[in-house]
Amino acid sequence: MKKNVFLLPVLFVGICFTLLTCTTDDILPAATLSLSSNTLSEDGGTVTLTASLNAAAPEAVSIPLVFSGTATFGADYSVSASEIVINQGQSSSSIVFTGIPDGIIEGDETIEINLGSTSGVLILSAVNLTITILDADIDSDGDGVPDSEDECPDLFGPFENNGCPFLGFLINEVLYDPAGGLAGDANGDGVRDPLDDEFIEFFNSGPELDISGYKIFDATALENNVPRHTFPQGTVIPMNGVIVVFGGGNPTGSFGGAIVQTASGGQLNMNNAGDFVTVQDASSNVIATFDITPLSGNPDEAYTRNPDIFGEFERHPSIPEANGALQSPGTKLDGSSF
Repeated sequence: MKKNVFLLPVLFVGICFTLLTCTTDDILPAATLSLSSNTLSEDGGTVTLTASLNAAAPEAVSIPLVFSGTATFGADYSVSASEIVINQGQSSSSIVFTGIPDGIIEGDETIEINLGSTSGVLILSAVNLTITILDADIDSDGDGVPDSEDECPDLFGPFENNGCPFLGFLINEVLYDPAGGLAGDANGDGVRDPLDDEFIEFFNSGPELDISGYKIFDATALENNVPRHTFPQGTVIPMNGVIVVFGGGNPTGSFGGAIVQTASGGQLNMNNAGDFVTVQDASSNVIATFDITPLSGNPDEAYTRNPDIFGEFERHPSIPEANGALQSPGTKLDGSSF
């Protein structure tokens, strides 16, 4: 017991010495570095590099940077500053990298970011950051549209269609069995009707198209040569335009800016148990078809191409991008405009 009593004053003095010599002034502010993106478009794209402290800076903090890699500063990119300065009282600051188009097909290039001589700050994140500059002059499919502007970089397509192929006048979505209740009110007139709320959505994947005199048939109508709908004179669909034909009712809403019509025959009358839709041009040439039979089963939801325009038909709400929506007349399956 006497030994323990003797040691207590010594231990107490040691603790006091530690407390008096270790203060918060000895702790360096800690910083992390982060990029807004790891890729930078050569055609004027931007990427932000941000330094963030774990607390407000007690005094100005400077983080110098060194740039290397296969990209050339001044030719392939510019940067707003070569160091990040966090002012006193602030906890973050940023610099911006900007791509510079050079008109040369040279492939993707890189910017390697490393720290210069740093003091007064503790860097917590990795410092060997890399930005890949995407060459805006690459043309993967050889259609004359650079990949940076090509909405279909792997498919040959004309410049006026943003590098995507023209696929003609096609059916993109069909609702032949509206859901019960207001969930099935596809035409937006406030009333769910099993015939009025049926619709066919068409997409014009081509130059401006006059479809005056085109006709829509189901199997029974084709057999009797009595169309369910005849597109009236003056029905012109712009390039990449959309037209929706409802069975009837009073369609209400914007429908993504699509042209909207109701069946001239009073209904589309697509049979839930199985049917076959045929679209003919004014000269009775078959332009498009849709076979309901393999997709039948009273699904209470539309069938739509996935992806829009290019894909196969799938049940609308089963597609993640649809966010559970049963149909999307006039718009892409995610509800956005074409």
